Amino acid sequence: MFFKKKTVKKSYDKENKKPVIKASICNGEQVAGFQDVHTGFFEEVMLIRNSEDLFQFKSKYGIEGDIEKIY
Repeated sequence: MFFKKKTVKKSYDKENKKPVIKASICNGEQVAGFQDVHTGFFEEVMLIRNSEDLFQFKSKYGIEGDIEKIY
């Protein structure tokens, strides 16, 4: 009640990883995470159900602009 939950910004390796949204063609499920630039390995971070979830992901990691979608 008296204390506000602090939002801690997390960081990621900006040289070797890029933020992407992995979307399913079949059911439209979207997962936000980071893709390794060299190997293409995708690391899941959170499920995106609506625009509020996407906003939380972007603000949590300090991402600005659009995020690429991969299928």
